[in-house]
Amino acid sequence: MDNLYAVVVTYNRADLLRNLLDSFARLGTGPARIIVVDNASTDHTADVVAAAAAAGGPPIRYERLGENLGGAGGFSRGVELALESGAEWLWLMDDDVEVLPGAVEALEKFTPEYSCLIGRRYDANGKPFFWQHHFVDALGIFLPVSGDVFRHSDVFRTNVGNFEGMLVSAAVARSIGLPDPRFFITWDDAVYGWLAAQQTPVVYVNAFVIKKVRAQRQVDLGLRHLNDSSDLSRRYVMRNRGHVAQYLRARGKFNPPGFAAGTALTFLKEIVRLVLVERTLKGTGALWQGWRESRAILADTGWKPMPPVPAFPGSGAERD
Repeated sequence: MDNLYAVVVTYNRADLLRNLLDSFARLGTGPARIIVVDNASTDHTADVVAAAAAAGGPPIRYERLGENLGGAGGFSRGVELALESGAEWLWLMDDDVEVLPGAVEALEKFTPEYSCLIGRRYDANGKPFFWQHHFVDALGIFLPVSGDVFRHSDVFRTNVGNFEGMLVSAAVARSIGLPDPRFFITWDDAVYGWLAAQQTPVVYVNAFVIKKVRAQRQVDLGLRHLNDSSDLSRRYVMRNRGHVAQYLRARGKFNPPGFAAGTALTFLKEIVRLVLVERTLKGTGALWQGWRESRAILADTGWKPMPPVPAFPGSGAERD
């Protein structure tokens, strides 16, 4: 892959970030550059980045935001910087993962045919993490696909994204626009993949390239994993249903009764998560708050999707 840029978003996880940057340095074939977007961390993140940059490995560009814009805002800024710098491929990932040896070579095998793909990952215990989903337009939610999707092929056609290793070409990123910072957290990566799928095949490939490092409480339901969450995440899971609906509406795919059913299923899934993973119902207030906020977003007649990105926006766009 020519001019591959890794875009990493971090917030107060300096030690996890150090591990990720160390894993990049161990790659035989690594990215041409790493862009680290720091969501106004208050820990020693800046020191970790400086040490990694001094130690060698891929060059690092560090940008500390003035405020926490969430994962969505961080990826929006990181993708913008990568495109302005002339990246041809963007590898998007959170700070709580590490890249596995041979990851770039494993993904590169699929890039002659596909311009948006997601590799497989292990969980913190070193076991394969279940992730094989399909977005159902009529419901406005993504559902797990049962069975072994790689039984007959190393490529599974999907239509959602995941910012734990999603690889996308710059041409696709420019066409669909930057990740939408209005999501703040949750749904941003799923919708970004869905937008890409409206114009090009998005695929999940049978290559383990990422390991999740941060341990999470989880329940394996067979068909899917449910991880622990937080009141903030629960609120935004429901709140961002408004943005999901607006994107569907902008593409002429919004089905009000079906979307209402999808919202009810989303609420139910979060209740199941609370009961089975966190063994409490104290987070239901955050769910209701998010749902009320989603109604206001859905009613916003001035809402617009993210615009396409010009090849090199601004008169002072840099190439490095």
